[in-house]
Amino acid sequence: MTIVTLKKGEGRSLKSGGMWIYDNEIDSIAGRFQNGGMVTVHDFDGYPMGKGFINQNSKIRVRMLTRNARQEIDREFLRMRIEDAWEYRKKTVDTSSCRLVFGEADFLPGFVVDKFSDVLVVQSLALGIDRFKMELVELIKETLSKDGIKIRGVYERSDAKVRSSEGMERIRGFIGDAFDTDVKITENGVTYVVDVKDGQKTGFFLDQKYNRLAIQKLCKNMEVLDCFTHTGSFALNAGIAGAKSVLGVDASELAVNQAKENAALNGLESVVRFECRDVFELLPELEKEGNKFDVVILDPPAFAKSKNAVKNAVKGYREINLRAMKLVKPGGYLATCSCSHFMGEELFTKTIQQAAKNAHKRLRQVEARTQSPDHPILWAADESYYLKFYIFQVCEEK
Repeated sequence: MTIVTLKKGEGRSLKSGGMWIYDNEIDSIAGRFQNGGMVTVHDFDGYPMGKGFINQNSKIRVRMLTRNARQEIDREFLRMRIEDAWEYRKKTVDTSSCRLVFGEADFLPGFVVDKFSDVLVVQSLALGIDRFKMELVELIKETLSKDGIKIRGVYERSDAKVRSSEGMERIRGFIGDAFDTDVKITENGVTYVVDVKDGQKTGFFLDQKYNRLAIQKLCKNMEVLDCFTHTGSFALNAGIAGAKSVLGVDASELAVNQAKENAALNGLESVVRFECRDVFELLPELEKEGNKFDVVILDPPAFAKSKNAVKNAVKGYREINLRAMKLVKPGGYLATCSCSHFMGEELFTKTIQQAAKNAHKRLRQVEARTQSPDHPILWAADESYYLKFYIFQVCEEK
């Protein structure tokens, strides 16, 4: 077995529970290996710290699979990981549609699987785990079948940019037989058609499941504005909760068309309408026209996809939150979030506070939430915590 030895004083994240070892933390590599192959990791003094897979194409040089250096990485080990992930979901979330495997947080680094009803969508984002991909898919099917769940199709969406930094091609396509990739699911009483082939990422954002549910109680008989609506999920939760009217806005024509179809699917087309518009352009227009809403929802894409983008991201978050607050009726509500790991909780809340100050509003916090439990946050693996979600009452300065 190839042995990777850390420099003295390095591996602090690993020692506190993290899953990654960066290239600059390594002192030496003894033995022959191929990228994607298994290695044993030792501390600087020779103490064994576990096993992981190595890739010299990536700055994340080793991704750990186990803290037991004697553990065989075989089918039974992978089965244990999958069964543990499934048992956890059964206890914590509605499993009709959920994230079954969340990479590092399920101790399968670089491997993500979403279950949409009876369809799986797979993302393999690291070279080492890619070698186990087919076996892992088989094991998931076997594990679910024990609970009477038959998977009718698997689609791979390994088309994320991160694969390039692993020295891998970006790919998508069927694993096994072809099937209809428009998949119908129901969540929080709302029915959607999920496009697993051409939708964003894996087709639907399951991480907001219970945040969508949380806004339902605010929306009965209310006028609601849902910004960055994607395929209409927050807007439709408002509609099904009994909103008087809902406007959902997104810059993607494809997403808006899907949102309209989802509204019709739920019999909400007379209450929930959608427009294809740039939110940054629309919000000042609505303000100028004197429009006001009881509830405004902001669910933007990640403005900060790297550390270098944080400064501009702050400006973007501050701008949309300021504009949204000005559109909320006195005593109304704002739901706002950031899905960027690089936009930390402290910085995000500071940005919202700045927006409130500039808008001459006072915020009364109703709830502070994060991603759904099927996207578990592994402490010490900071990359697993990314979604910050707040509901505020927007009060006038009196």
